[in-house]
Amino acid sequence: MVVCMRATINLPDALADAAKARARAEGRTFTSLIEEGLRSVLSRADEPAPIEPLPAYGDPHGRSLVDLADRDALWSALDADGTR
Repeated sequence: MVVCMRATINLPDALADAAKARARAEGRTFTSLIEEGLRSVLSRADEPAPIEPLPAYGDPHGRSLVDLADRDALWSALDADGTR
């Protein structure tokens, strides 16, 4: 026995129109196109996302550019890029 669930989704008009046009051009239903798209996205969900490297700031040798205990020096460094 096949069980189907009805669902309401909100799509931007342009996206829905493009999907309906693609389905019509391929001689298939809008539902089958949406189903294929969901299956494609869900099959990729198991693949780990690439890890973006964190941005690096400061001295490449690990030396601090500002003494964090010196509040005035810290504010001066922060203000160097513009106002607070």
